[in-house]
Amino acid sequence: MPAARGGPHAGPRPRLILGSASERRRELLAQLGLVPDAVRAPDIDETPRPGELPRAYAARMAREKAAALPCTAGEIVLCADTTVALGRRILGKPASEAEAAAFLAALSGRRHRVITAVAVRAGARAWLRVNETTVRVARLDRAAIAAYLATGEWRGKAGGYAIQGAFAAHVPWIQGSHSGIVGLPLAETAALLGAAGLSAGAGA
Repeated sequence: MPAARGGPHAGPRPRLILGSASERRRELLAQLGLVPDAVRAPDIDETPRPGELPRAYAARMAREKAAALPCTAGEIVLCADTTVALGRRILGKPASEAEAAAFLAALSGRRHRVITAVAVRAGARAWLRVNETTVRVARLDRAAIAAYLATGEWRGKAGGYAIQGAFAAHVPWIQGSHSGIVGLPLAETAALLGAAGLSAGAGA
């Protein structure tokens, strides 16, 4: 295991455990020069509580994911949750193509928020940051929605779309973090990992 930066007396760098099976989150971590030492997808109940607001929900999910994973000495656990919010409504991962179509129809011609909460845990310590980005979607007619659904990119995506894919053609404007929409806001993630003792660019 390579030594962390900090001189000849520095110990081995912490092992990075990614609490997500998302390939796009691994790709985003690679932009920070980091490769997870292990991937451990948490198994938790992701049902929103009655009346729970989107930002509070995303933060709770990230915290609960991080708390659910084992974290031994010398390990840092990184978890995230991405939630699409249309007003006070939480648009999760659609369970069917019909639900994805309904989500896209609801987002059509409107602005919404993409909230990604990032939680990092090392031993008994934990850190949390929440990133919020505003996204405007162009008007989508039935043909545009059908064409996007045919790509299959909606599967497993909050709100029923992936901005890094074909849906980008329908997003004329965002205010905030593009990487946060994809699933891992890089500035916040780098800051949290640094606080936990792992610098961006530390390698695998």
